[in-house]
Amino acid sequence: MEELQFLAKEEDNGKRLDIFITEELKDLSRSYVQKLLDDGLITVDDRDRKASYRLKGTETILVSLPELDTLEVVPKDLPIDIVYEDQDLLVVDKAKGMVVHPAVGNYSDTLVNALLFHIKDLSGINGVLRPGIVHRIDKDTTGLLVVAKNDRAHQLLSEQLKDHSMDREYIALCHGSFRDDEGTVDAPMARSKKDRLKMGIDKDGKRAVTHWKVIARYKGCTLLRVSLETGRTHQIRVHMASVGHPLVGDFVYGTKKDRTKGQMLHAAKLGFDMPGGNRLIFFRPVHEEFREYLKNLKRQGGTK
Repeated sequence: MEELQFLAKEEDNGKRLDIFITEELKDLSRSYVQKLLDDGLITVDDRDRKASYRLKGTETILVSLPELDTLEVVPKDLPIDIVYEDQDLLVVDKAKGMVVHPAVGNYSDTLVNALLFHIKDLSGINGVLRPGIVHRIDKDTTGLLVVAKNDRAHQLLSEQLKDHSMDREYIALCHGSFRDDEGTVDAPMARSKKDRLKMGIDKDGKRAVTHWKVIARYKGCTLLRVSLETGRTHQIRVHMASVGHPLVGDFVYGTKKDRTKGQMLHAAKLGFDMPGGNRLIFFRPVHEEFREYLKNLKRQGGTK
């Protein structure tokens, strides 16, 4: 059993308990949070509470998560956008809100469940819960992912991730105005000592390098093209927040006052070498929600 502790802040006063939990633990569905509450695995100041309990903003919330059981991942007919497919791999454009692989609280509505329905054979290197998954993007990040169909392709793609020869480029909308038109954040990262679900800047952490370039400036926001030299968990989100420009919609590393829920981050470009030696490069535009948000910003005044 894994125990996670959260402190309700003054800004959480009046918020429903189940909503607070799903905001803090974004991989958990409301229905799974309800099950945890029913089983007595969520307490507020050591007392059982209902999902509808309104926080006062001073409580300590303890969430006990059962260990993820070994299970057979069930194929599920979920819509996925397959950009490219051959006998070795496929490239998908992941939708916002879709978790990449099964985890506690989300066993059946993930990209892996959808892949197993549409694609019968996937590589087994990453085990039963992550078949074919070479790399991940966060639940609310949209865009391009490559999935391996066999172990040979998986190994080749993983090596490119490791030696940084895989080309990954993102579009990110950040709060604030950047002084320069381009730059680099070079700051090591590690898992937070206070909250294991979060990452942070840590001088003793692993090397993390993010390059960025301004695409457009808007009132209160800046649109960036971001490339990764390394690929740490939440790297772009943490690095941008560390320089005072958290991503719009990022409730974890930024503000919870944004009108949109979920970081405005899109994996727009993906390039890698094929098993046969040819290099493929894919591009996908931002999704509709991101596009509409930018349109609204342009109406308020912005420059390309």
